[in-house]
Amino acid sequence: MILLRRLLGDVLRRQRQRQGRTLREVSSSARVSLGYLSEVERGQKEASSELLSAICDALDLPMSEVMREVSDDLSLAELAQSAASETTAAPMRPLLGAVTSVTSMTSTPDDRITIKAPKKSAEAVDVVAA
Repeated sequence: MILLRRLLGDVLRRQRQRQGRTLREVSSSARVSLGYLSEVERGQKEASSELLSAICDALDLPMSEVMREVSDDLSLAELAQSAASETTAAPMRPLLGAVTSVTSMTSTPDDRITIKAPKKSAEAVDVVAA
């Protein structure tokens, strides 16, 4: 599951670190406790819009820039999640003359699985994860 609060915290931390600023400096400027800002950056606390505005002001960043970066990260996370679910649960269509039973199966590190057909047929089929 993708959590927006974690993505937001990652963006805030990256922006703060790009500026070479400490949590203490930003928490003081934003008038928020250091511990709470730390929890927001680690994605453990959900930042209210008022708190997010104060943090963005302290970092001298428009909130729209922070949200755009969060949106970009969210898009990448969704693509990665979608790709992962497709490779693990992709339905396979039966092929003409498909193997009806499997006598053995081996896997190699390059995501290639070799399925050996029953003794009647000496033919083997390679299945490659896309």
